[in-house]
Amino acid sequence: MHETSARLLALLSLLQARRDWPGGLLAERLEVSPRTVRRDVDRLRELGYPIAATRGPDGGYRLDAGADLPPLLFDDEQAVALAVGLQIATASGVDVRDAAARALATVRQVMPARLRHRVDTLEVTAVGSRESAAVDPTVLAVLGDAVRAREVLRFDHGDTRRRAEPHHLVTRGGRWYLVAWDLDRDDWRTFRADRITPRVPTGPRFAPREVPGGDVGAFVTARFRGGAVEWPCRGEVILDLPASEVLPFAGDGVVEVLGPDRCRLVAGSWSWVGLASSLGRFDADLEVIGPPELAEACALLAARYLRAARPPGAGVSASAASPGRRRRPSGRRRR
Repeated sequence: MHETSARLLALLSLLQARRDWPGGLLAERLEVSPRTVRRDVDRLRELGYPIAATRGPDGGYRLDAGADLPPLLFDDEQAVALAVGLQIATASGVDVRDAAARALATVRQVMPARLRHRVDTLEVTAVGSRESAAVDPTVLAVLGDAVRAREVLRFDHGDTRRRAEPHHLVTRGGRWYLVAWDLDRDDWRTFRADRITPRVPTGPRFAPREVPGGDVGAFVTARFRGGAVEWPCRGEVILDLPASEVLPFAGDGVVEVLGPDRCRLVAGSWSWVGLASSLGRFDADLEVIGPPELAEACALLAARYLRAARPPGAGVSASAASPGRRRRPSGRRRR
């Protein structure tokens, strides 16, 4: 009996490993006769596993999807990977925290002691991005269906109604995004999935376009890391701080060591004033290398903060007020 049970588990493991198995090859792997394989397949069917017979010269078997989820079989590495994945699911940006916790408890309960110990000693603290936002799993399912079917998607995004050709679902920093060709703007856009309310029915099918550069990962990274498309304003400064103190707060900026207490920072933003204001968080003296628009933005902010800091009713000198009357720095993004 023990030998039969072990053989059934081995057969189930093989059926899960690939889609189709010739009957003769299964018999060879299990070192039994084809007749024994047929009997073992029947036993697994009685246990609820939907195993279909495939036609062909040799005949074969396939583990299909069924109406119910039967017990699954994982090897050691798969079991540990599943447990770790469930632990970090709470930071995935999808609203599945409670379901993931229940699934992890179920998986852990049936693990052998040696694997349970490995999982328990691997302490994973799932921390989402400070900007993470939970997404309804049903919304992701609708978006995913539209991507696979290549159907025009109609949806509300915040306060606007959009029509787009959905191409990819991506996740970054605890948020989910839909990469799509915006039919009304005639351009590529990334939409936050937590702000999308799909409208049904979907539109007609479309021929897929190629994402700029051909790599959706590189495209999305460029959008968020200051690629020419996303950051219209990029500047360079020298900070009187060690690079090690600047790097943790530089975001997608590039930090270069210039000495024990000096570093170069190249960063980007939506506007020159926005970039200049972000430099203030380092609380250090700095030198603007360029471009001139960044220096103008620093002067504008200096005058603005000086006026804000003066006591009520106090005047301000002409020299101090003059920077505030300069033209707005170029490069400001229109909205």
